[in-house]
Amino acid sequence: MAATTHTVTNQPPPLVGYDVFANDPALTEGITRYIAAERLDEVREELGTLGKAAGSAHAQHWAEQADRHPPVLRTHDRFGHRIDEVEFHPAWHRLLGHAVTSGLTGAWSRPDGHVRRTAGFIVWTQAEAGHGCPVSMTHAAVPALRAEPELAAEWEPLLTSPVYEQELRPVAEKGGALAGMAMTEKQGGSDVRANTTRAEPLAAPGEYVLTGHKWFCSAPMSDAFLVLAQAPGGLTCFLLPRVLPDGTRNAFRIQRLKDKLGNRSNASAEVEFDGRSWARRVGEEGRGVATIIEMVAATRLDCVSASAAVMRQAVTQAVHHSAHREAFGGRLIDKPLMRNVLADLALESEAATTLALRLAAAYDGGTERDQHFLRLAVPAAKYWVTKRCTPMVAEALECLGGNGYVEESGLPRLLREAPLNSIWEGAGNVQALDVLRALRREPEALNAFLTEVGAARGADHRLDRAIKGMLTELADLEGIEARARRLVERMALVLQGSLLVRHAPSEVADAFCASRLGGDAGAAFGTLPHTLDLAAVVERARPVIDC
Repeated sequence: MAATTHTVTNQPPPLVGYDVFANDPALTEGITRYIAAERLDEVREELGTLGKAAGSAHAQHWAEQADRHPPVLRTHDRFGHRIDEVEFHPAWHRLLGHAVTSGLTGAWSRPDGHVRRTAGFIVWTQAEAGHGCPVSMTHAAVPALRAEPELAAEWEPLLTSPVYEQELRPVAEKGGALAGMAMTEKQGGSDVRANTTRAEPLAAPGEYVLTGHKWFCSAPMSDAFLVLAQAPGGLTCFLLPRVLPDGTRNAFRIQRLKDKLGNRSNASAEVEFDGRSWARRVGEEGRGVATIIEMVAATRLDCVSASAAVMRQAVTQAVHHSAHREAFGGRLIDKPLMRNVLADLALESEAATTLALRLAAAYDGGTERDQHFLRLAVPAAKYWVTKRCTPMVAEALECLGGNGYVEESGLPRLLREAPLNSIWEGAGNVQALDVLRALRREPEALNAFLTEVGAARGADHRLDRAIKGMLTELADLEGIEARARRLVERMALVLQGSLLVRHAPSEVADAFCASRLGGDAGAAFGTLPHTLDLAAVVERARPVIDC
């Protein structure tokens, strides 16, 4: 007689076979807003294809495998030769290869390139976030290399190429290349000016050898790395290739891989340069920070985009579960208190996505005002959006109850990933201090920021009051460093509110302004005013399985 205790009831169907792009109104509407009309159909098709791939069973399986089988360091081959290679699971290469072939490293030379890439990055990161590190580094290396036109001419076509080749060999023989970065040292951390790695010039112009130890090296199997080292003229940026032009390996000693909380599929390494590590100078001696800051700014935008992606995937899972799970006589999604929680999560997700796309559009705009706006908006957004990611994902996990705490749900992987982007490319205090630095040194940046948020002035009284409060704080410089986080949080919220008031449906903008700007909410998610149209907010975030 068949056992009946294992009959499965009241469980949601797997969230698989859906278009991640088409099911995200904030993303699809943002594309319509920022992409030129003559390219809109092309970009929609491009992102729809990527969205279907991200929501497929194949991508979900690759993500599980890549996380379950983290990279392994191979310092020597079987004969005792030093090789310093990192071995990845085949699923990692499938994820990374799909990202590269989908153009996620090729924003700089395409029309509307940053908006379409940022949208694609948000879509594909929802499949698996760890492999986004080399994607981001490769994309962000381009503006830094442009400080040295000869190097840019050699490397930019490879870094922006849609060709993925995982083997290490001379780049002249490859159709595409990846880049990593090595700035941080154990004695300095975020204070890169305390770096002790030395660069000694060789006879050939622009060539050096490096000696030193890097505490964190991103994407250690890349073809080249941007590195900071102390040259005779001061801290300088260098490009260090893994394979030399003659085919021999550069001196690049991987000492160990970091055992990280999350981001398990991706390798982060400690590396050593032994005095024979050959590199080429990027920019002028003594201008290392100014040169590499272009790379840092681009990766900070990716921190915002990746956090928006993790948030979106978390709220999608929570809404999907609640739409199919019944408790206490009805569907969870119809219960007033659960609806409040889901709506609050959806607001946080939509605000993050809307802000990420606006930053990308400013990159594409390229005007002087755009550049001034980004100078303040990027660190403010990086501070706030990445900070909100962890509590938001934790709340989404709780919506699934015990099911969410189990690895098979995918939510634990998202929760472990959530804190990363707040730490990467400068933790919260670094971002807040960077905002203060821009306020003191670049008045044009504040003018551009205020022009942006002021575009919605008069549309919502709570936003108007928040703008006034922000201006009051900006006018009071007494003890500003100690309250920098408070100021930057307010700036980010005002910017998000301005964007949602202008571009989101009224129910979304109303709920955001009431809770985030008007103070009509508690400290936890799920404390929105009950009089709002929360059902419409939740329905907007609900995924449809249709492919």
